Amino acid sequence: MASKITKSLDGPLQVPDQPIIPFIIGDGIGPDIWRASVRVFDRAVEVAYGGKRKIEWKEVLAGEKAFDETGAWLPEETLDVLKEYLVGIKGPLTTPIGGGIRSLNVALRKESDLFVCQRPTKWYEGVPSPVKHPEYVNMVIFRENTEDIYAGIEFASGTADATKIQDFLRNQLHVDYNFSNDTGVGIKLVSERGSKRLVRAAIEHALAHKLPSVTLVHKGNIMKFTEGAFKNWGYELAETEFAKETYTWGQWERTKAEKGDAAANAEQQEALAAGKLLIKDVIADNFLQQILLNPRDYSVIATLNLNGDYISDALAAIVGGIGIAPGANINYNTGHAVFEATHGTAPRFANTDTMNPSSVILSGVMMFEYMGWQEVADAIVKALSETIKAKTVTVDFYNLMEDATLVKTSEFADRMIEKL
Repeated sequence: MASKITKSLDGPLQVPDQPIIPFIIGDGIGPDIWRASVRVFDRAVEVAYGGKRKIEWKEVLAGEKAFDETGAWLPEETLDVLKEYLVGIKGPLTTPIGGGIRSLNVALRKESDLFVCQRPTKWYEGVPSPVKHPEYVNMVIFRENTEDIYAGIEFASGTADATKIQDFLRNQLHVDYNFSNDTGVGIKLVSERGSKRLVRAAIEHALAHKLPSVTLVHKGNIMKFTEGAFKNWGYELAETEFAKETYTWGQWERTKAEKGDAAANAEQQEALAAGKLLIKDVIADNFLQQILLNPRDYSVIATLNLNGDYISDALAAIVGGIGIAPGANINYNTGHAVFEATHGTAPRFANTDTMNPSSVILSGVMMFEYMGWQEVADAIVKALSETIKAKTVTVDFYNLMEDATLVKTSEFADRMIEKL
């Protein structure tokens, strides 16, 4: 009998053999890629567990379909169901034009405090790439999902609110800036709580998967009290909560100051030889160089909201583009999670059965891993890899490959199911 996934406050997810999982079909190409993906999911579960486990899919509404049927872009019922059932998955959603909700995706994240945007990036053999060695890229991005510029606290130029804030900054705080009526104002928020819970999740992921490092990516050399504070709080967390498991560049710098370079280097080598997780940091603009020049030096990335947005898409381009990039929005404390396609709705290709479903499929892989159904996740990844390696691909990859076979969205799913 189908039932809900549950979680106690400090315990792991409790996943029944027949979990009920809500899904949002998505706008534009959403229905095409969801129909293909769900067939792969169901077959993989059936094969992995011989019929002993099965997902009951429960559709909930958001986006254009919700607006057409209910008059609301994001109905309260949808939010309630996603909260009640803990784990959900979604296709791409339209951002409403005009007033009201700025972004449906942001609203979903905010409502359940999904503070981690998790984006794994790795290359699959045969996928076209603009770089010589895409196989060197294998990173997981932990992007803070609720703060920073994306908190949405903005005031348009020329409005009374913008003028009021400018007057306060000029007259009360004596900010050195030439304010004028044509100046919009946005507020950047970075808290100790938000920073530490994000870095904590990144470190726990790295330890659980025996990965070598966590890198704090920031622009703290310029924004010292927001991005710089994020870096400092990250090191502080590592050195207090994970002192036995980690070694930080902060420790290296202190040893260097006290005893010199040789002692600091020896200490670091000893810590790494003992299997400790290295916690380091990189300035954001330098990191965008490093992912091209030295990607093998990085495994888990912890960063703020805006940086994470840029970095995730830049990394996706290296391994084949946004069409094959999965994503998840997770609150590791409550267990709430929404897995999602990371690309847009591409409305002109709606109902053409031509687009790549890999972003949703790989987001499903993340979902199965989160549920503890690793056998299903592994089977789907293997089938996807073999299908792409055989050059049986949708139009996005077909246009970049030689001697490839062009298939429709639904046919790509068929080929994957054959390999399952």
